[in-house]
Amino acid sequence: MATVAAPQSGLRGYELRVLLLLGLAYGFAYFDRMALTFLGPEVKAELGLSNEQVGWLGSGLSATWALGAYFVGRWSDSIGRRKPFLIGALVLFSFCSVLSGLAWSFGTLLATRIVMGLAEGPFLPICLAIMVAASAESRRGLNAGIVQNVFGSIIGTALAPFILIRIAEASDWRMAFFISGIPGLILALLIWRFIQEPEQPPADASAPKLSLAPWAMLAERNMWLCGLISCFAVGSVVIGSIFMPLYLDGPRGYDPLTRANIMTMVGFCPAIGGVLVTALSDRIGRKLPLIVFAFLMALAPAALLWFQGPVPALTALIFVSWMGLGTFPLFMGVIPAETLGRARAATAMGLVVMIGELTGGVFGPPIAGRLADSFGLDVALYIQGGLALAAGVAALFVVETNPRVLARRAQAGAPA
Repeated sequence: MATVAAPQSGLRGYELRVLLLLGLAYGFAYFDRMALTFLGPEVKAELGLSNEQVGWLGSGLSATWALGAYFVGRWSDSIGRRKPFLIGALVLFSFCSVLSGLAWSFGTLLATRIVMGLAEGPFLPICLAIMVAASAESRRGLNAGIVQNVFGSIIGTALAPFILIRIAEASDWRMAFFISGIPGLILALLIWRFIQEPEQPPADASAPKLSLAPWAMLAERNMWLCGLISCFAVGSVVIGSIFMPLYLDGPRGYDPLTRANIMTMVGFCPAIGGVLVTALSDRIGRKLPLIVFAFLMALAPAALLWFQGPVPALTALIFVSWMGLGTFPLFMGVIPAETLGRARAATAMGLVVMIGELTGGVFGPPIAGRLADSFGLDVALYIQGGLALAAGVAALFVVETNPRVLARRAQAGAPA
């Protein structure tokens, strides 16, 4: 079957359509991933789970998320197709959400999360590869940020606790999982109908064949640095996502609705960060916003540990800190794509996601959970903050990739 050429990126109507549908699709993919985080106290109580087991549920999903991100992304690049993988992932993880609601033990819930991770892992790299192909160069960073952070945060981290905790309170946590699987099936149909397969860049017969091997990609300085940042940042965010709600429920002693309201408000800030950080990166370059907002992620665990003021002020501090998630579209998507080019974009993005998920995502939660079982939940937040600071340090060494900024520097005679 011949590949259908997508309209050129200058055609704003199609670009906006892709932005809307991919944003909604990723938002509900993240909604499904985060469902267990926000329903964690209810699931933990009914199934009798320890903090370490809660951590393993997160790391099990992260492990297969990582493998799916790289291997399916590489498969997509090798055959030059994006759309079939995207639709298949939507259908599979939607069914896995329903299966999570049917779990009766730690083992059965872990199994469903493992399969869900395999489906959701390649979702973001392929989404961003399609978005980059459909975007004008001047909006590439902004559009990636809107897909990953605006829709992801509003739907996956703001609406999710507001909706899921209330469904669990009105019925039970199982019903919340059942309902969360429905939107993905609807979006699979819409993407099949309204998004075209992206046009592949023309092949140059005289050019050397580009390698999709991970070691060849990691030979590029920006690639191994983005992988290192991913390791630290993913670890910090995954640990925070799992243990901050437990900290609000335990040491802070907030009731479920207060906890839901805090996490709902905080859930909107990655959307602001996703627009602010990526828009700044389109104007002033990728590096400086990456550094500043990576360090900012350490503020949230510090506020939970040491700030004793009123709930609105605590929420505001976490809100500001969580804007640091606006860096994720940069080190996971835009910088790898600009470093290695569109033909290897999905593989490059998937490799960075895999490194982050297999290290910080897989090992961080159970280690933090075991230490929390032994020494208290404070330890998990110390780990979260330390990893955020490490991500900021790694970002100091990234080489700028924004084409417009590099062109301005070249015209001014400045070093790239």
